[in-house]
Amino acid sequence: MRSAYLILIVALTLFSCRETPPPAPVGPLPSERQLAWHQMEYYAFVHFSMNTFTNMEWGMGSEKPEQFNPTALDCRQWARICKAAGMKGIILTAKHHDGFCLWPSAYTEHSVKNSPWENGKGDVVKELSEACKEYGLKMGLYLSPWDRNHADYGKPEYITYYRNQMKELMGNYGEIFEVWFDGANGGTGWYGGANEERRIDRTTYYDWENTWKIVRELQPGAVMFSDGGPDIRWVGNEQGWARPTNWSLLKKKDFAPGVVDNLEHLRAGQEDGTDWIPAEVDVSIRPGWFYHPAEDTLVKSLPKLLDIYYHSVGRNANMLLNIPVDQRGLIHEADSARLLELAEALKAGFATDLAFGKKVTATSIRGKSKHYGAANVNDNNPATYWTTGDSAKQASLTIDMINPTAFNRFLVQEFIPLGQRVKKFKIEALVNDSWQTIAEETTVGYKRILRFPEVTATKIRFSVEDAKACPVISNIQVFKAPELSEE
Repeated sequence: MRSAYLILIVALTLFSCRETPPPAPVGPLPSERQLAWHQMEYYAFVHFSMNTFTNMEWGMGSEKPEQFNPTALDCRQWARICKAAGMKGIILTAKHHDGFCLWPSAYTEHSVKNSPWENGKGDVVKELSEACKEYGLKMGLYLSPWDRNHADYGKPEYITYYRNQMKELMGNYGEIFEVWFDGANGGTGWYGGANEERRIDRTTYYDWENTWKIVRELQPGAVMFSDGGPDIRWVGNEQGWARPTNWSLLKKKDFAPGVVDNLEHLRAGQEDGTDWIPAEVDVSIRPGWFYHPAEDTLVKSLPKLLDIYYHSVGRNANMLLNIPVDQRGLIHEADSARLLELAEALKAGFATDLAFGKKVTATSIRGKSKHYGAANVNDNNPATYWTTGDSAKQASLTIDMINPTAFNRFLVQEFIPLGQRVKKFKIEALVNDSWQTIAEETTVGYKRILRFPEVTATKIRFSVEDAKACPVISNIQVFKAPELSEE
């Protein structure tokens, strides 16, 4: 599938030859790798490592490789379930804070090469890479900056070690779509037998700019996640939500590596942000991130997971749902069943776009040109969009449903290669010849999905009430999702 970035280049080239040029881009713009990331929308986090076998969340680093011994590890099972769940990728904890490596790293003995699993010949990262390719998924990797096992952690020598491992992961396992850097850094640990507390200056110790260069060189298509970027930002909580107002923009200068001064800016972005750094919502399907037998009955309910979906993907963010693989090396049956329930609910909820192909009219069209016409918002083509003249910051689209139509979901997308623009919008429905307001909201961005009680209307009106510049809307869809029975 062509990226939206390439579509933009083609579109701008074609439009430049016409009488009415397209709107000028506004504010920070997404890179090609970020545009590809936006299209991922929903993917898996897999926490699986030494902690799985010690029943811990954060291992101390003193664990022995012999303790890692899954009895039936099958990355193809992970990939098959994630694919069936509607996910588009898997991010694996290749090394967590305890320092144990799921690949046979040449730079440490604390890895699978000294475990009984596969007689020390196994490589979880390789197996997952092959499984992702087989099932058409993308792979991402988590490499913890903090290492409670390594004797040199806190010293300059550790940075060389960390970068060597980054080169192994980035250079030996095919294409990586995302690299995940955890914000937990420094504290008590085993540290090669020192058993002490080590504190580091997170803003300077890792020399992040030079570490990031390794990723850029070896995986130019990968985005990097950390608290404030450089490509993707943490959403400021691990509960599964972004703010209803969510800008994909951030002032990078306010977020030095390792510093989180303002959680609200992470949760909602910054309207006047200087960099395109959209939010990723990371949350676990269970209370913990790693597998614990006591949590087999605590898998999140289907209504809760749907809330998370609408509060992440539905609020201009991506949803990273953690699945803790168990001691067998498999996704547990309870997690698998719930993931498939979620997939079925989302499939049913978005089965039929009631607005597709319906007549759409606009209060304003740029240059009165059909190339920017209202029909572009429901033609199922992400390369087309409706827009207005440069001076218009308020405008409306009206969809004629012809017959009374029941609906309870409204989806809208901006054409973000030209920037995020909408600051305030409203949705109305024509019910018995009377316009009723359904929702009044703020930002749109890559995707906004609204839920509301069922409404039956003959027309639906989407109105931009305020924007940074003329609105550029690429897609509007309307759905009637089945009601869930209470659990």
